[in-house]
Amino acid sequence: MGFMKNLLSTLAPLLEKLPVTVSVQLPSGERTGPEDSAVQLIFRSPKAFAALVGGEVGSVASAIVEGWVEVQGSPRDIMAVAAGLLHGDPVSHTPSWLGQTISKARSLAMHTLTHDSEQIQFHYDLSDDFYALWLDPRRVYSCAYYKDAGMTLAQAQEAKLDHICKKLKLQPGERFWDIGSGWGGLIFWAAEHYGVQAHGITLSRNQFDHVQRLIAEKGLQGRVQVELRDYRQMEGVQPFDKIGSVGMFEHVGSANLPEYFETIYSMLKPGGLALVHGITAGGVSNVELGAGMGDFINRYIFPGGELMHVSRVLHDVASSGLEMVDTENLRPHYARTLWAWSDALEEQLGEAQKILQAQYDEAKAAKAIRAYRLYLAGSAMGFEHGWIALHQMLCSRPDGDLNTGVIRGAQSGYPFNREYIYR
Repeated sequence: MGFMKNLLSTLAPLLEKLPVTVSVQLPSGERTGPEDSAVQLIFRSPKAFAALVGGEVGSVASAIVEGWVEVQGSPRDIMAVAAGLLHGDPVSHTPSWLGQTISKARSLAMHTLTHDSEQIQFHYDLSDDFYALWLDPRRVYSCAYYKDAGMTLAQAQEAKLDHICKKLKLQPGERFWDIGSGWGGLIFWAAEHYGVQAHGITLSRNQFDHVQRLIAEKGLQGRVQVELRDYRQMEGVQPFDKIGSVGMFEHVGSANLPEYFETIYSMLKPGGLALVHGITAGGVSNVELGAGMGDFINRYIFPGGELMHVSRVLHDVASSGLEMVDTENLRPHYARTLWAWSDALEEQLGEAQKILQAQYDEAKAAKAIRAYRLYLAGSAMGFEHGWIALHQMLCSRPDGDLNTGVIRGAQSGYPFNREYIYR
């Protein structure tokens, strides 16, 4: 107990510097901080308390999910505390040569066809009704685009879908491939508003079934197609005029990123455009957040997920033969998106519990909700601080003909002028 008291005395002055009031209760019942604090932490595990003092906020989050720590307070206040208790920058770590070698071997092992399918289903097949509680009506599960400051989440997601379609210069009759098509937001928008023949692939059975139902309901048979298929299994499919990939390469793994872009290159017609939209690392060398945050995400939310700095992603883009023609950083847009999701979930926690309890036992349902509450708010915090980012990378496959395009040497349909996007 003397050790715990020493930790408590070490923590007390740190708590006083935080932007919100905090109280902490030890397993012994001893407390520090005002009783009416904005954030209250009740520890049932000495190990979890030691993690808090050590700035391992991801480990504390894991303890909350497992029920070893009880937390009370608003998500924004809790994340202000988490950020304030970090010891240093969670993206500054540069792994050793041995660490990089081990990381690459781990990435290869984690991203086989079987493992990727299992990992996608672990996350996306949790419960469609649960996701529908806090996503927009189109269930667009990626960064929105707040083109105008007053937009609602639903409006910002439609603005994002249109932003992508405009960047790709989609034209009626073109064949459009969406790698990792989710609940169908982009393929339906592209088909209905731009007249393309849209082809989506997913590894999620729930998402596949949902899109199939929508195709029938909307009468879009022959214009929209979805398959349960891995991006590495496109044999026998003709190349596409345009390609989109939203929120996908985070699941690919660093070791498989070259193959991913080589696949995009081979499936894109010469002169065509591809847009890759995904989460990138804030640090140049790290593949996950430090302070235990990456471990938390990998364990409870996205097993197998890996983040690369945009410079690494663009390196593999170029190595594949694709030419990056425009890159846009939407980092704070994702923070606002995540807070919108977090607020929506917080407003419907009782309904979320009912939905998940209908599919899982009470304990698993409660753990899942605790994990997602922390994941959504914690990710919003990460984007706000710049520990993670969101990039849209528009690429072309040059056709080798210097006369292709509106300006000599373009070698693609990209006009090398951004005006067309914003008209």
